[in-house]
Amino acid sequence: MDLSLGPDAARLRGELRRLVAEHVPAGFLGAFTDDPADLETAQKFCRLLAERGLLCPAWPREYGGWDASVWEQTVVREEMWAAHEPRGAQYMGVNWVGPTIMRHGTAAQRARHLPPIAHGEVVWCQGFSEPDAGSDLAALRTAARPDGDGWRITGQKVWTSYAVMAQWCFLLARTSRGGRRQDGLTVLLVPMDAPGVEVRPIRSLLGPHHLNEVFLDDVRVGADAVLGEAGGGWGVVQEVLSFERVGIARYARCERLLQAAPPVLGGAWDDLPADLRGRWARMLAHCRRARLLAYRVIALQAEGRVRPQDAAAYRIAVTRLDQESAEVLMEIAALDPGGGEESRLFRRRVEEHWRYSHASTVASGSTDVQRILLARALLAAR
Repeated sequence: MDLSLGPDAARLRGELRRLVAEHVPAGFLGAFTDDPADLETAQKFCRLLAERGLLCPAWPREYGGWDASVWEQTVVREEMWAAHEPRGAQYMGVNWVGPTIMRHGTAAQRARHLPPIAHGEVVWCQGFSEPDAGSDLAALRTAARPDGDGWRITGQKVWTSYAVMAQWCFLLARTSRGGRRQDGLTVLLVPMDAPGVEVRPIRSLLGPHHLNEVFLDDVRVGADAVLGEAGGGWGVVQEVLSFERVGIARYARCERLLQAAPPVLGGAWDDLPADLRGRWARMLAHCRRARLLAYRVIALQAEGRVRPQDAAAYRIAVTRLDQESAEVLMEIAALDPGGGEESRLFRRRVEEHWRYSHASTVASGSTDVQRILLARALLAAR
């Protein structure tokens, strides 16, 4: 396989790296730090990408893209994650909210929601997890009851990324009971400024703005808030999770940091323990494995096939890579004798990668859940 993905993708990769070098400070470690300037950097850079048609190039032109291939969108995903995601919170709207609305939304929903995402003008959050329904998502209790020509929603969500700054929430609620627990769930597109919505930030290692609780107290939405069929939300969510799990190119940041280690250490690289350098090389091989698994899922999605087990296999590999590479990099950074700016920046990037890696095997479904999905698919195929 040609991992350069062809000349168009190579040109796009070069342009994105140039834009990052010109518009993102060298010390940028993400939008959600204690420094408000980092969030402003991300918002400006996101708008810059949108103006150049680079935020979601694979989208149809009518929705703000330019009909590029899924591989060019993959390049955007890889380069942004490798550079500590200078799009800020936009990857959620671009990677899976937008594509899901394209697949399941009405013409009015597509016209209302897709252009603002493509223009970098709106932030979405995901209202899935609850205090008693995380990996076991079908156990959720947030309920939406019919109210005239709309719905009234009551419940609580937790670990909701970006809720404090989001304008819209992609919410899963129970609208009926009976049969399997997965039946009777509905996806609702909820404005975050609706009366009855309250957001409470949760401080964490990941920094401010990132995690939140969301309380919904008799929140009213219209009938046009339903995405897809009422009661058919579980099928929509399975597609969502497949797009979400491949939407973050964790392997790209791992590889960028691993490749940076030898030049940063310089002559001290050869003095590292042989076992540590061996583990470093193994992590690079695991980066390649995760990349190939991601490309397999992307190719299937491009053909209209969304299979949760393929995304699960990728997710298991890439989240383990995230954590194992973080441990190797922390050991390397601790042995770096350099005191210059390049060494200090390398250590800061490694430490940030290590902090984020702690949540990777839980976010978007725990590793145990991914293994269950994969095992069920393998057993069904026998």
